[in-house]
Amino acid sequence: MDIQELGVEFRDSAIALWDQAGLTRSWNSPKDDFDRASQGDSSAVLGAFDEGLLVATAMVGHDGHRGWVYYLAVAESRRRTGLGHLMMSEAEEWVRRNGIHKIQFMVREDNVNARDFYLHAGYEKSDVTVYGRRLD
Repeated sequence: MDIQELGVEFRDSAIALWDQAGLTRSWNSPKDDFDRASQGDSSAVLGAFDEGLLVATAMVGHDGHRGWVYYLAVAESRRRTGLGHLMMSEAEEWVRRNGIHKIQFMVREDNVNARDFYLHAGYEKSDVTVYGRRLD
């Protein structure tokens, strides 16, 4: 398994994986998300390749205080193989290399599979409420 930071040439493959995993939303441009993260100084899109095929992603970044993970996706044919845990480990290591000592992410309440995955991986549900507003 080869894990690397993805460039724009892998954008369409990553987005296809995000679509397959049910992570995209009509009101949010995954293309823009990919481009901002892959070209940012404090973010990256990590990709796992098996025999040249993109089989998993994790978008990672930090705000100077906390690391954040988005778009953790594993190809349907590769789920329950440990690849999701490997990608989270890679995301955690990326955050550590950038001098950040806390990592977090948001999971939609209706995404039961993701919630179970993270609990099984040793993450705890935080007692916070997230507020937001669209600015476009």
